[in-house]
Amino acid sequence: MSQTLRPPGVERRRLLRQQRRQERLRNLWRLVVLLACSAGLGYALLRQGWTLTDPSQVEVMGSRQVSREQVLQAANLRFPQPLLTLEPRRMAAALTSALPVEQVQVNRLMAPPRLRVQLVDREPVARAERRSNQGTESGFVDRLGNWMSSRQGQNLSANLKSPLVVRGWSARQRASLATVLDFQPRLGSDLREIRFEPGGSLWLQSASLGRVRLGPPDQQLPRRLEVLEHLVQQLPSAVKGRKLQSIDLSDPEQPELGLPGPARTLRPPTTRP
Repeated sequence: MSQTLRPPGVERRRLLRQQRRQERLRNLWRLVVLLACSAGLGYALLRQGWTLTDPSQVEVMGSRQVSREQVLQAANLRFPQPLLTLEPRRMAAALTSALPVEQVQVNRLMAPPRLRVQLVDREPVARAERRSNQGTESGFVDRLGNWMSSRQGQNLSANLKSPLVVRGWSARQRASLATVLDFQPRLGSDLREIRFEPGGSLWLQSASLGRVRLGPPDQQLPRRLEVLEHLVQQLPSAVKGRKLQSIDLSDPEQPELGLPGPARTLRPPTTRP
């Protein structure tokens, strides 16, 4: 029986298909080996290379009052600690709430593996009081209106020269307090007391003007403070020799001056552009 002969072109195509299949198998095998090596190397780096094994790998910068030990305790860091399992944003939030700092930035550094924590200390700008279940608690506030306990501010209070006192502090009034504190330099050294009444009314004590009622700490607070700045500059000479009882700026467009006799309505300054 004679063997069927295949045309030369058919046999060549069959050999080419076979070579391509073998090449694909070799490429697939190379890929599997490469992935296995990469996975092994990555696992080794995570477990051994990019791992914090000692507190000295945590760098704390920028603070004069917070130590590395305080940062480790506040962040609840335990060693060894894989570096990539740390979440910088969550860690920064935990440190901000636990430590007397204004800003926290956390960075993971890979070569060599370490953790860098950059801090900006809170600076007390005024003494403060707040009501608690145990009575009146004394402490401090920073420029953003945040409460600082006596323990948190004790290392910095020696540098506090401002006579300003904040009374009736509460968390819900923090933003309004920050607005007044930001405005304070425009009043010079005139401001002596910021007081939040239980009902929500805001009062100031001015060295030159006496008691000033700013009313509720709402969206008109910046305008009331502008009127107060104008009065601090102009009013003492205008009422020279007469004793001021109080000033009511709850309506900043019609401030009322408390003098012996009928209350006097003043003309406020024009609104600045």
